[in-house]
Order: sequence, then C-alpha cells, then structure tokens
Amino acid sequence: MSFRVAALSRSCLALGLLTTCAAYTAHAQEPAAAAAPLRLPGEGRNMPDSFADLAARLLPAVVNVSTTEMVRPGDDDEEGGDDGDSTPQVPNFPEGSPFEKFFHDFMNRQNAPNAPPRKMQALGSGFIIDPSGVIVTNNHVVRHADQITVTLQDNTVLKARLLGHDDRTDLAVLKVDSPKPLPAVPFGDSDHARVGDWVLAIGNPFGLSGTVTAGIISSRGRNIEQGPYDDFIQTDAPINKGNSGGPLFNLKGEVIGINTAIFSPSGGSIGIGFSIPSAEAQGIIEQLRHHGTVTRGWIGVRIQDVTQEIAEGLGLQGAHGALIAGVEPKGPADVAHLQTGDVIQSLNGKDIDGRALPRLVAELAGGSVAHLGIWRKGKQMEVPITIGALPEEKSDKTEGAHSPAHDPAQNTVAITGMGFTVGEIDDIARQKYNMAEGQKGVLVTGVSEDSPAAERGLRPGDVITEVQQSAVNTPADLRRQIDAARTGHRRTVLFLVQNADGLRWVPFPLPDGTGH
Repeated sequence: MSFRVAALSRSCLALGLLTTCAAYTAHAQEPAAAAAPLRLPGEGRNMPDSFADLAARLLPAVVNVSTTEMVRPGDDDEEGGDDGDSTPQVPNFPEGSPFEKFFHDFMNRQNAPNAPPRKMQALGSGFIIDPSGVIVTNNHVVRHADQITVTLQDNTVLKARLLGHDDRTDLAVLKVDSPKPLPAVPFGDSDHARVGDWVLAIGNPFGLSGTVTAGIISSRGRNIEQGPYDDFIQTDAPINKGNSGGPLFNLKGEVIGINTAIFSPSGGSIGIGFSIPSAEAQGIIEQLRHHGTVTRGWIGVRIQDVTQEIAEGLGLQGAHGALIAGVEPKGPADVAHLQTGDVIQSLNGKDIDGRALPRLVAELAGGSVAHLGIWRKGKQMEVPITIGALPEEKSDKTEGAHSPAHDPAQNTVAITGMGFTVGEIDDIARQKYNMAEGQKGVLVTGVSEDSPAAERGLRPGDVITEVQQSAVNTPADLRRQIDAARTGHRRTVLFLVQNADGLRWVPFPLPDGTGH
C-alpha cells in the first residue's frame, strides 16, 4: 500500500480527503470537533453496559510511537507532500513591508543548500503482540524515521528498532527491549466480524495518549484505491491523526484491525475510518517479524473488473470475474497459456472478482499449484497454474512521449459515434509516441472533447490492439470488427487499448453506424 504522507498526512480523493491518521506533528493545527457519539434506538442483546472493564484490560498493550527525522534542505521536495504542510506557510503581508522581507529571508535561509538539517517529530500509535516487546504499527508512522521511541501506558519510554516494513499494506513491526514482560493483546479473526458489530479503537489522537473510542463496523471489504490489496474494515469509531497503527478491538478484546486512514474534509473524524483486517495483516506481520520482508504470490497478469458493459461486449452472462488485459512474458500465467481476454472467475474453487484476485493470489505460497476457473470465448475451463514470487518493483518508468516536428498517420479515419480518429502505425508515430519497434495495432490520432472516447480516457497516442478479442492492425480491420459486432446484435464493443501504463479493456456503446 502506498500512502503519500506529508507532515499532516493529507491526500485528496474525489469524494473528500483521505487522511492517514499517523502524523500529528509539532506544527499541526487543531481540526474541527469529532462527530457526536453513536446513539442507537434500542438496546440489543450484545450491547455492553460499559466498555470500562474491557478498556482497562486493553489499554496497557497500546503504545505511543514517536519518531524523529532529520530533514535536510530539498528533502521536502523529494518527499512531495500532498498539501505542502511539511513547510511553514508565509503570511500575506503588504508588498514591500518589513514583515514580508523578514519572512522571505527566513524561508530562503531554511531552504538554502547549506542550511542546517531541521528536526521533525511525529506521533502515531501501536500495540504489543508479544510480551518480549514486538509491536505492530503502520509503515507511514515510522517511514523515514531516524529514531523511534515507544511510550508505554505507565510513561516508560523505550527505544525501538524496526524489524521490517511493507509499503504495499502499510504495515511495520518494531522491537523494544524491556527488563520485564510487557502486556500483549491477541489477534482475532476479522473474517467473522459483521457489519453492525461493536468495536473499540484505542490510540493517541493528536498526541493524547490512551484515548478509547467506540463504534460499530460500518462496512467490510472497502477499496479506497490505495493499493492492489485494499480490503478495509470501515468503522464509525472516531479515529483521528495520531491513531494510525493503533488497534481496532472486538468485544472479546481481540485485534481485528489496524487503524490506518480516514475520510475527512477537515482532518478530524467524521465517522468514516478504515482499518486493515487482521486476516490480511497477520501473515504479513509474521513475515516482517521473522524475515524483515514480505514474499507474495504472483501469476503475472494485468487485470480489470468485469463491468456490465464489458460483460455485454464479451457475451458473458453477468458482470463477474477478473478480465485479463495483459500477460507478463515468461510469467506463471504465460507458462500456463492464459490469454488476454480470458476471464478468471474462480481461484481454487472460490468465486472471485477482479479487485480481490491480487490479494488472494498474494496469500498463496510461491511454488504452489492453484486452479483457476477460466471463461474463454464462450467456454468454461479449469487451468492449473504454478504460483510465482512477486518481483521487486522496477524503479525505472516508461519515458513520456517525445514529439518530433512531424505528425504521424496523415491518413486518419474517423470512427463516428465514438468520437475519435485512427490511423496506421508508421515510423513517425513510433518515434513520436516512443513505441516499441514491433508495436502492432491501430493508432488513435485524435479524440473529440466530450465524446464517448474522451469519457473513457482514450487519448492520442493510444494503440488499439484488439477489438472483440480479435487483433486489428489497420483502420479497416477495426471497422470490420465493429461491423461484425453490430451484425451480432452487440450493444457494446470491446477495445484492448495500450498506452504507457500498459493494456486495458475499454467498452464502448455500439453506435448505429461508423463513418466511411
């Protein structure tokens, strides 16, 4: 999981602000007040009279995690804080006033190449899972820290060392040395947690240690688009900055989640918090604890969810499964002869969708054999596949397009009703769009504003390699496949589109006619 965490850990989503709860820093400002406590219309059989006994038992195992980082000139820019809160904001003074000059000179000194390093401190939460001093927290709490200290409930301060961390799931494991056994809490099975169950969150919001809040599980399996393994528990138990890495307990006192992020327009809790389920976290924590790194299963496919439009384009009954948009050469899927356009519908007999597949495959051991239920061009089949190990992420990225003085594909053809034009791939197009020498397909040369193509993210330079799972290399091929789909009374036609980000299937409503 990849979180971008500035000093206040703030990153924007279309529907609000997603805030990683960890970094309550020394220069943080107080946000809006938390939401009103949950009130239920009547007492249920499992509603406790009080959380006091449970809280008293659990509080000693929850710790304050404090980090110190020496920030050198230029580090803030490299980190790329989302909201710029990692550096002081210059007040708006009248132009030419002494105050404006003072702050301008101050900022220049702070950012000068020879300026001394600045010490930044942040607070988060964690919990003890072993009396020997093993502590779980979020990766973004301790990421880049030069020094980590842990404060217990009795105010004992211990230096901590990092045993391991995982960016993809935002988990980290620490170790402290204590002269006596420490209070620890067990994990529970988050798979048995239901929407509406009572939960308790304990942590250090805004540095206020030992804070207990209560609520219910609001939803399960949330995808907040922070990584390929998103499967969050959503809760309305108030969670704020500084709660990151803290535990989410069930009423048995078992940890069923690790509090990680919130939706918030203000930076404070509005009752929408997210926790990593214990069922996902436990295996990762064990690997980090004993090996310092995480090994994941991998099959080497690029996938996307099967939407209703895609299902219609494929002639598939029901929007279900993971559509393969690309196969890694010589990867496990390639060896198992999986193909672009196959729909993976089950893994080891369990029905799946596209969002769940990476997470479920990641849990499988490298070298083990899994059985995939495949739908291929109207036929059901089962394919055995040997799980590989997820390769390390490549640091190099595809370079952007370099535009020469000439325009590619002078002879363009308009695909009316869809809002784009296409042409053949030539040497000029390969140079302009930085294509591989053997690139096949039909080049998108133009996209009309507010057209179906623009709405679906099609751009000049994209290459359409397949239509309805049949290869196309010329505009005439593309038209022929569209006409065939119309003759077959399809309402949707599927394009396999390649760009710098890879391959993806794009469904288009089938217009009544195409331009000729």
